[in-house]
Amino acid sequence: MKPLRQQNTRPVISYVPRVEPAPPDHASKVDGYRDVWLLRGKYVAFVLMGNRFQRSQAFSVPESAQRWAAQMRQEGEVEE
Repeated sequence: MKPLRQQNTRPVISYVPRVEPAPPDHASKVDGYRDVWLLRGKYVAFVLMGNRFQRSQAFSVPESAQRWAAQMRQEGEVEE
């Protein structure tokens, strides 16, 4: 018969998740727009609301993404 393995010998690693969604590393910032990033050929806006990012849906033009970001700031009353 095999001896029982010790299960509790490994240290517990605490997992701290990232605040999502945040602009990913492979996204590129669009010049001339404050909150717009180019992600997989589409324009996406990321707005920091409190301590979390809010991500827009994918837009085909950067003006729409920036307009969404401005609306989210106005609704959330986020300081500039």
